Amino acid sequence: MENPILITELNDFIFCPLSIYFHRMYSELDRIIFQDSSQINGTNAHKSIDTREYSDKKSILLGISVYSEEWNLSGKIDVFDTETGTLIERKNRITTIYDGYVFQLYGQYFALTEMGYSVNHLKFYSMSNNKTYYIPLPHEDKIMFAKFEKLVNDIRHFDFEEYIQTNKLKCEKCIYNDYCDKSLCEG
Repeated sequence: MENPILITELNDFIFCPLSIYFHRMYSELDRIIFQDSSQINGTNAHKSIDTREYSDKKSILLGISVYSEEWNLSGKIDVFDTETGTLIERKNRITTIYDGYVFQLYGQYFALTEMGYSVNHLKFYSMSNNKTYYIPLPHEDKIMFAKFEKLVNDIRHFDFEEYIQTNKLKCEKCIYNDYCDKSLCEG
């Protein structure tokens, strides 16, 4: 059996498949060495979830591990309200809702539904500006669901050696570009 895809890797793969390799390689190092400020802020945004300080309401599930057998995805959710069936992904600051963000919610959605929970709503919460963004469920957005299926398939069949990065801007924004032999940045 293949190893499960981490739900966080759905977004990472879209940014650059090679970043997953570097995340794994540097995971044991102190994050302050290789993360930029936006990543550190994102990690800090999840602290109240990880320490279970966000809510003590019994209907609120915080930071639980989830697994989808159908998709072979694993990860953790941020917040799930079992009373309303609302799955919430918290981000430090949302300026654009990227496909990868949505696919992470889809992965969490599929895992929770397989675990027997009724998920009725998907939403993002942008902490810095207190904004909420509702996302259609996978069966309500056929185009995004097809993109999700393709992404999971692409990850399963990814060939590290054959990959060629074509987007220099992604390399410029990548915290690993100095270490990557496929980077389009000089230096």
